[in-house]
Amino acid sequence: MTAPTIVRGARGRARLPPLLRLLVLTQLAFNVGFFAVLPFLAAHLGGTVGMAGWTVGFVLGLRTFSQQGLFVVGGALADRYGVRPVVLAGCALRIAGFGWLGYAERAWAVVGAVLLIGFAAALFSPAVESEVVRQAVAWEESGGGSRTRVLALFTVAGQAGAFVGPLLGALLLAVDFRAVCLAGAGVFVLVLAGHARLLPRRIPGRVRVHVRGGTAPLLRNRRFLALCGAYGAHLLAYNQLYLALPAEVERATGSQTPLAWLFALSSLLVVTAQLPVTRWVGERLAPRRSMAAGLALISAGFGAVALTVPSGATGTTALLPAAGFVVLLTAGQMLVAPAARAWLPDLAEEGRLGLYTGALSSVSGVVVLAGSAGTGVLLDGDLPAAVPWAVLAAVPAGAVLLLPRRG
Repeated sequence: MTAPTIVRGARGRARLPPLLRLLVLTQLAFNVGFFAVLPFLAAHLGGTVGMAGWTVGFVLGLRTFSQQGLFVVGGALADRYGVRPVVLAGCALRIAGFGWLGYAERAWAVVGAVLLIGFAAALFSPAVESEVVRQAVAWEESGGGSRTRVLALFTVAGQAGAFVGPLLGALLLAVDFRAVCLAGAGVFVLVLAGHARLLPRRIPGRVRVHVRGGTAPLLRNRRFLALCGAYGAHLLAYNQLYLALPAEVERATGSQTPLAWLFALSSLLVVTAQLPVTRWVGERLAPRRSMAAGLALISAGFGAVALTVPSGATGTTALLPAAGFVVLLTAGQMLVAPAARAWLPDLAEEGRLGLYTGALSSVSGVVVLAGSAGTGVLLDGDLPAAVPWAVLAAVPAGAVLLLPRRG
């Protein structure tokens, strides 16, 4: 790959090249547009559209499947045709999907719009993510700086978008849900126009491949599959912000209101601490050790609740273990996510980074789907309150053993 030109700022720090800056800002814009709509979708389906609760859950599950489950398709297409056409096509589909959803009043129309919205992300997200990884490796090899720091910045941009998006959606919801959808579509119109102008037609050093052998080499790559298993365990743990944590907050306070503050705490930690944490860790730990440390912190977060919940304490002070869980879970995620992406190029075949990036999300999504079903059984059962948290603590701890030995 052609090394990017290094430009240093007033303090002597290397500035990211224009393409990397564009891709990082892309992640910010993607999440602003997406999260302006997503948090309000379930209430719209259950209220305005009048869907039953199980139908709402089914529709949301379809969206996740059409997105995460098909990431491997988007990644393979990016390898074959390049980043630009795949990203532009994904943005166009997202615009159409949000516009359709804004006017959809029947169940079949809602399902069609949601599938289109999900598939759009399955196109552009792995294309952008794999190119960020590729450019970050080239940046590191040219002496510009650590690839992990670049990927941490990418994570921060995404989290900032996930924070701003709901605020935009909440303001527009005062008009109606259609206005929210059209605003989300408008964000992607701007992204589409910007990328049509700024995204290079041909990226220097990028190798396009014909897909030969399908995914067989990937499925034989034991180190990559081990990384998928460990990363999937991390995502399963992170998903407990939406499953186990609400149950614990309800038990402790009898209300879901404190959840908003705990979610805000998680977002604030990522936005403010991700880059300093990555800078400190990157100078000391290789990706494998960073992921192992992150998984250990996540396990400790679950363990803290498992140890304290048997006391049966309620009230505001009973939320302290849950807050500690959020802090440790978020800290672990800050160690795991950038390290996993930074490790991926060392495990992927030449010219197939898009496929491997997509497959990491798809395989991990299957792990989360299966694990979430099991977690739901544990939480709904008549087991002592500490048992689900103890079992969940064992998952990231066991995932440490899955990590490939080299890296």
